[in-house]
Amino acid sequence: MGRRTVWWRGRTVLAWTAALCVIAALPVQAQAQTSAQWQGQGQGQGEVRGRPVAAGASDPYAFAADAEPVDGTAAAADAARLAPGKTYKSSVGNNGKLYYRLRLDSASNAYVSATAIPRLGTKVAYSDGIKVFVQDPAGNKCFSGDAGDARFGATESPRPLTAWASRRIGADEYSCQAAGTYSVVVERTSRAGSSPDDWDLELQYVSEPALKKTGRATAPETWNSASPEAVGGAAQTRRGGTSFNEASALEQGAWRDGIRAGRTLYYRVPVDWGQQIYATAELGGASGGDGFLGNALVMALYNPVRAFVDDARTGYGGKAQPAALEPLPSVAYENRYAIDDQVSGMRFAGWYYLAVHLGAAVAEKFGDGPYDLTLRVRVSGSGGEGPAYAGTAEPRGVFDVTAGDRAAAANGASAAGDRDGGGGNAAMKLVAVGGIGAGSVLVLGLGVWTMVARRRAAAAAPVGAAASRQYESSRAR
Repeated sequence: MGRRTVWWRGRTVLAWTAALCVIAALPVQAQAQTSAQWQGQGQGQGEVRGRPVAAGASDPYAFAADAEPVDGTAAAADAARLAPGKTYKSSVGNNGKLYYRLRLDSASNAYVSATAIPRLGTKVAYSDGIKVFVQDPAGNKCFSGDAGDARFGATESPRPLTAWASRRIGADEYSCQAAGTYSVVVERTSRAGSSPDDWDLELQYVSEPALKKTGRATAPETWNSASPEAVGGAAQTRRGGTSFNEASALEQGAWRDGIRAGRTLYYRVPVDWGQQIYATAELGGASGGDGFLGNALVMALYNPVRAFVDDARTGYGGKAQPAALEPLPSVAYENRYAIDDQVSGMRFAGWYYLAVHLGAAVAEKFGDGPYDLTLRVRVSGSGGEGPAYAGTAEPRGVFDVTAGDRAAAANGASAAGDRDGGGGNAAMKLVAVGGIGAGSVLVLGLGVWTMVARRRAAAAAPVGAAASRQYESSRAR
């Protein structure tokens, strides 16, 4: 037997061993994930995903697994560079102003979002929030007509706040069109008496390529603004995530969850070119307490670059209360030329995010919860062809809706699951790295999925039964 044969068989054995290790871990990981998600829904005032949390602890916001740490600077000249398609983790101090650097060409549109995460239980005021803008090398702001600030508003409840800014290329633009080094500025504003603690920041930079052929630079003048009939039927259970990165996928339908006072849940919906999205959030009745809060529930809609599109708010007096987004236009590239933020925000196809927050003050009058939360989502239109881009967006596919996205919406996959490809894909990647031939991969693949299916089926019954008992117990309390 030659050395090459021994080497090949050795690699094959190693690959089989690695793949089998991954397979063995899959049901355990799935069970752990189910347990963690359940604990997250049943968390009390002093718990985050089953772990005790002291007052003033960090919000249970899950940062992107691949988020790179970066420090903002007090001067533009010293700023660290952000790369397109990347996500970063930073922080901002009380009334702080931070700079980050972008290297832009003369053709692509740039979108930068900043999500600020204050600590749990901290005091915030109506006007407290963050502001984001892009400026050119001379220090002039890039005017793009886009909203660049976010505030806590009337709920005065600490929660993740997301603001965004852009540099847009176009014949109607008069600034920031040249290639060069630009700055992203993130500014925090806090009123006297608000908690001075630092806020964590998650930054995301998305690059949109130019079009192959420039079309009209005007927004559609008419669109279907009639409110559709609400989605009916029994609601299915779908657990929300703690951030954009863990947002649970939803398709059209009615979805049921539980939410506690002071917490924010994230969901995402694939919306293709030419489609419209409608959403309603309904908070269930309280089991006790009395009084009324003028601002209790907030549901915000963000587009694929995490740009704010619209929100809906409602008060709460202990009885079921809905909050519905206003009818929004169909997704179209030309919407970006509209003056209205609600219209201009519907400029991309891709994942749209719903962030639902229940004000912390609800706990004082009606208890911490959890409260029943019902989301009714409708996506109308069959979808259509998007614009002909001259290049590739970063991150790749951010403005696409694929068959895989629709499948994820049907089964409730989280954004984190999409990024790592899921357990099965991870196993197959290990096999490929091991260097096994096509025939061996086929045989191994059949064995992999058979074992996974059997193990998951065996694990699903006890896990599902335990979760059901926990859910009914929490509702009884």
